[in-house]
Amino acid sequence: MSFTPSNTSKVKRGAQRAHYDKATVYSILDAHFMCHVAYVHNQVAITLPMAYARKGNTLYLHGATANRMLKGICNQPIVSATVTHLDGLVLARSAFHHSVNYRSAVIFGKPRAVIAPQEKTEAFEALIEQMAKGRWQEVRKPNANELKITNVVAIDITEASAKIRQGPPVDDESDYDLPLWAGTLPLKHLYETAQPDPKLAPEIETPPSVKALEADDK
Repeated sequence: MSFTPSNTSKVKRGAQRAHYDKATVYSILDAHFMCHVAYVHNQVAITLPMAYARKGNTLYLHGATANRMLKGICNQPIVSATVTHLDGLVLARSAFHHSVNYRSAVIFGKPRAVIAPQEKTEAFEALIEQMAKGRWQEVRKPNANELKITNVVAIDITEASAKIRQGPPVDDESDYDLPLWAGTLPLKHLYETAQPDPKLAPEIETPPSVKALEADDK
């Protein structure tokens, strides 16, 4: 299954790195929980970082009811959000061909305000689980007042594209004989040891969701 690219979502620069299949797009979204959302306010284009969660073909965002961006995007027919993973530096022989290895996904969709308490609660769960799988079962659930003062926006994805760069530098043929070092410097996300809240009772142990993240990539 793939998204059908339009003039808006089709990758034009570096088209050979484009992917439109849902499996690739979803894998990039699921491996992160921070995105950048673009919107227009008073004729000024603004991009802001937001925590998100994917559930099926829907991206959920949340914030305070007074959040200007969330209120603003609900008045727009289509919005976009971008997720990027930086996987490494690409250090070429020439300054011109320096680059980065990355995985990115840009999604487009119709935003809608989430009103129903049940869907709001499910969105809360998805957001918590996107950050730390299993955490939802370890915390107090949001109460009616917390749901009331939280603005949740769903973006039902209609189009999306992924773009991935991997591999070594691509230098000009005439530069390969230069006595200059070239290569890649891989990067990875690494969780360190969790630091308990100073107000935490000493007998409370680190929960499984946190231990799983601590052990990630170690």
